[in-house]
Amino acid sequence: MHLQSFPTLHNIFYRFFGLKNCTRTPTTGQSRLCPLVNQPCPDVTINPLVRSFNPKNQSLHPREEDYVNTRLTTVIPNEWQNWVGDGSAIGYDLSAFKNTSFPRIGLALSGGGARGAQYGAGVLSALDGRNQRGLLQVSSYLAGLSGGSWLLGSLYMNDFPPIRELVQGNGNNLTGWLLDIAFTTPDGDNLLSKMNQYWFGSILWSVVAKGATGIDTSVTDPWARMISYHFLNQTTRNNFLRTTRPTARQYQIPFPIIQTNSRPVGSNLTTALSPTSAVYEITPMEWGSWDPQLSAMMNLSYAGTHLTNGQPDNNTACVTGFDDTGFMMGTSASLFNQIIDRVHNTVQGLSPSVSKAIFSLLNRQLSVLRTRADDVANWPNPFYNLAGKANFQDLHSKWLELIDGSSNQENMPLGQLFVKARNLDVVVGIETSVDLTATNWPNGTGPTLSAARITDLLQSSHQVFPPLPGSQAEFISMGVNLRPTFFGCFPTQNPPEYPMMIWFPSSPPLNGDKPVINTPTFTLQFSQAHTQLFLDQVYANAIGGFVPNSNIPDPNFGRCLQCAAIDRARYRINPPMARSDFCTQCFTQYCFDPNNPSSSSELPGRVLAFENPDPQGVSALSSFLSRGKVGLIVGFLVAVLLIAAICTFLIRRKRRQSRTAEYQEVVGLHDEDELPFMRHDLQRESGTSGLSSPFELGHLDWQVTPYVPEEHRELDPAPEGNTPTTT
Repeated sequence: MHLQSFPTLHNIFYRFFGLKNCTRTPTTGQSRLCPLVNQPCPDVTINPLVRSFNPKNQSLHPREEDYVNTRLTTVIPNEWQNWVGDGSAIGYDLSAFKNTSFPRIGLALSGGGARGAQYGAGVLSALDGRNQRGLLQVSSYLAGLSGGSWLLGSLYMNDFPPIRELVQGNGNNLTGWLLDIAFTTPDGDNLLSKMNQYWFGSILWSVVAKGATGIDTSVTDPWARMISYHFLNQTTRNNFLRTTRPTARQYQIPFPIIQTNSRPVGSNLTTALSPTSAVYEITPMEWGSWDPQLSAMMNLSYAGTHLTNGQPDNNTACVTGFDDTGFMMGTSASLFNQIIDRVHNTVQGLSPSVSKAIFSLLNRQLSVLRTRADDVANWPNPFYNLAGKANFQDLHSKWLELIDGSSNQENMPLGQLFVKARNLDVVVGIETSVDLTATNWPNGTGPTLSAARITDLLQSSHQVFPPLPGSQAEFISMGVNLRPTFFGCFPTQNPPEYPMMIWFPSSPPLNGDKPVINTPTFTLQFSQAHTQLFLDQVYANAIGGFVPNSNIPDPNFGRCLQCAAIDRARYRINPPMARSDFCTQCFTQYCFDPNNPSSSSELPGRVLAFENPDPQGVSALSSFLSRGKVGLIVGFLVAVLLIAAICTFLIRRKRRQSRTAEYQEVVGLHDEDELPFMRHDLQRESGTSGLSSPFELGHLDWQVTPYVPEEHRELDPAPEGNTPTTT
């Protein structure tokens, strides 16, 4: 069914990819573009806020289903033709597949902080039909977690531009990711500099304004703001706050999913999660978990609302505006519980005396920023006491503690793409884990744990995982962790009993160059030169495949990738079409075959040790930060503590007149009775800005009625190419 209220992509992702700022209007003091509490709720007897199901009657949200199916029937066939032509180059007649349906494909972007975001960008650039391959254009889903979610959010907020332009800028409307600017102190190491104070004040204003609504905050909130400044909407070095809005496209891009994990409430875990902990996803329409223990989804428009058995406390007890893009990206990358041990009051790697001092400050100062667990992302639990969910781990908790999406050591959001209701034929894993800690390369831990979780816990709700090597040692000995590999090439049933999986693990340059991409996860600052080299290496590997016993790229790899992507469509033809000779040859080279294992000796001359391409300047600081988690976290905590101290000081003076000489740039933005936090509202040099808020990236019109699924109301999109301003 085509939903008439769904004419453009803008309508789908209107709320999901519209970063909002928590602030107050200068004239009324009312909250604008931040969570709104005590809002009217829909009649849940007609339009439930929660949809509950079980693994046997799984179904997609109707708007997700409509978007994916419409794209699959109206857009993707043309994209297949753009990519493979008539199919003769790989031994097929593409027209033979048009009477069936083309494969449903999903791509999974791994975590890994800024390294993960850049690696995902490099691979997607190689898979982009505007460059080399067209796999990105024929895909139905794009999922990300942690650093992968930073790339995901950046792509959609900027209207899916060419990847290189997204990361490095285009000299016009895109200025690129600002990875050469420090996350915590963009004006340098001097925390007390005026510009850093503006920076801290701008971030804290948003967080405290959110907290003023009665919604609990945590260290994830300022972290999310820092991520947003670097990755969302054309922030510039001269204007680190001003942003614009994406334009709308009709069914041109894959459906987005962000994954996050949950720490069982009250556990205070600071270690890796058990595979039994619930895994959540966030889409433009809803958020929740496909895990059998829950099997429920909440309307994203009303995220932040406390419900009991799906019911709000009253008909005006709803929350809207909680679904902030930056906060979702921050939630998916909220790893602080693994660093801060609240039980023993220690910070990993520091002496007990130093840890005690930090926690003393933390407990006193962060009270300004949060009202409950400070090392997680606090989400009100809409599944509280939900009927029929006796096995749900947090059934009787009114809050959920959401954390980094790879906290259970599954560093790719594969589970979301193996959900039975999505019925994918091909899953593409794009992974840059640091399993081999001495050299920071993957060793198969991520897909192995995903396969084990699906096999042990999710058989009723997820598709079967394709066969993998039996251990991480086998991944290494076979060399499949050093090159693109296809899994699931040899099904024995029709329809196949599992999807095909194409795995792009981060790996050393196939030509023997020294690698610059295997940086530690906590390296968050990269020089522009390093980013350039990083993307070049990833791109070259992703288009190059491998030639056994050599250091040259495979000129046939692009066509072999087509073979893997189209293969499942053969089974839909009656009788099934035989695999072509060319594709058979490709599968011999690239497929994992337990009966004919490959060997790492076929990949000579790979240099494993990281080579710093910029040992001075920015990368020198990156090297210092990347020696471990401690440097980053302590620096971040110090910055937050300083912000909190400033915040406490200012609260005590909030009814005093602001000093006009020092704060003349910001005094007009807030009433004198509001918290006079310092804010930096520079204007873009190349144009004018009517924005009075640093985070009005999407500038959502909050007069729009929140989405209610059954009503299928149409949101009024902004005119194409017209960037609205705040008045």
